[in-house]
Amino acid sequence: MRTRKMVLGLIVTLLFAVQTVHSQQKAAPGTVQVHVVISDLAVRSDSEIPRLRQDEVKVKQGKTFLQVTQLIPARGDNAAIQLVILLDDTLNTSAVGNNLTDLKEFINAQPSSTSIAVAYMSNATVNMVQNFTTDHDLAVKAVRLPRGNFSTMDSPYLSLISLVKSWPQQNVRREVLMVTDGIDRLRGEKPTASQLGPAFGPVYHSMPTISVDATSASEISQRYNVIVFSIYSPGVGRAGRSAWDIDLGLSGISKIADETGGECYSLGTSNPVSFKPYLEQFQRTLDNQYYLVFLATPKKKAGLQRVNIQTEVSNSEIAAPDNVWVPAAE
Repeated sequence: MRTRKMVLGLIVTLLFAVQTVHSQQKAAPGTVQVHVVISDLAVRSDSEIPRLRQDEVKVKQGKTFLQVTQLIPARGDNAAIQLVILLDDTLNTSAVGNNLTDLKEFINAQPSSTSIAVAYMSNATVNMVQNFTTDHDLAVKAVRLPRGNFSTMDSPYLSLISLVKSWPQQNVRREVLMVTDGIDRLRGEKPTASQLGPAFGPVYHSMPTISVDATSASEISQRYNVIVFSIYSPGVGRAGRSAWDIDLGLSGISKIADETGGECYSLGTSNPVSFKPYLEQFQRTLDNQYYLVFLATPKKKAGLQRVNIQTEVSNSEIAAPDNVWVPAAE
């Protein structure tokens, strides 16, 4: 009888422990769970990247530290990823041609947990030539030379928005590798007030700032937890030879990469000799990503909220979205 009571007591204790753990995983009153993917980057590229623990990652909103409830390495059973290789059809074929071999080798080297799609940007949308597949040979065969010409609406930012909006939600990492010069040829000129006075009316000038659609593309990517990486490669046409347009294009794709938690790889505005060093760095980033869950205070309406995700671990620097989508208060 005594043994039976001890067994029953042990079962009750275990059930209580399970219930306690389960309750700890639920959001505290007045908070909601936020899920985001972060990357652990090395401060010194020649050094090993340390593995992060949950208590080593801090999430700050303003002056307030938010509670981190989970940090799950994107490895093993959690390694699944959907990766879109997104190439701009306005790329200069002679400049990018040899580098496509590097891209194909990168695709072939991916593990079976990586599902890859290949798409081309033109007419402010995307031409999906290969849907998501773990048959990497199919993805390699879908990679072709860009057309190296114009369409009626060439905007890498509107194309990215189109891709993200049509991407079905999945509980896996969702990432994009864009190859583009970032030049918004659709909005390359805009009217401004004449410096000679109102009588001269609006005067068209070359786009003086980064495309407004770069901001929209960044926000929509953060909204749907899509991390955007980019490789700069020269494009065709007069804009592709304009130092002003080239700088703005590189600034646009750098902005999106920085704000979504990705990176922009470039040799300034010069044509890269090889994509291989960039793809090796990209692969290292993919191999050191985590699912992060923390508690945030919701507002009446769902929306993006600014957070700062950081760590003080030696030789570790976290790349994460600038903003996270916080559901509305229930």
